[in-house]
Amino acid sequence: MIDERELVKHPIVQDSVQHNARTVSNIRALTASLFGVAAGTLGLESFPGFIFYFLGTAVVSLLIFTLKADSKPEAYFYHPVGDLWAGDMFGGLMSFVLTWTLLYGLCKA
Repeated sequence: MIDERELVKHPIVQDSVQHNARTVSNIRALTASLFGVAAGTLGLESFPGFIFYFLGTAVVSLLIFTLKADSKPEAYFYHPVGDLWAGDMFGGLMSFVLTWTLLYGLCKA
């Protein structure tokens, strides 16, 4: 946890933290749908499809960490582990499953 002295040196601007969390959420929602399109087009079924989603989400988190957060997520997020690595992972799962089953049904029909 951040102590009081650290907050005086580097104050947390709530608007910026909310904007960063919203941006990551939008990126995850978009990529979840794109991963669903890819999994449905590839014809993945059951566990390979879910593994594809979780590996893709891990790659997206790594890209956000290196490209957007400059490998210093504590400067951009209040809880870097929760917001960057695990945040919205299961929220995007529903978008993934929806587009995955739609495209799988269209390609296999």
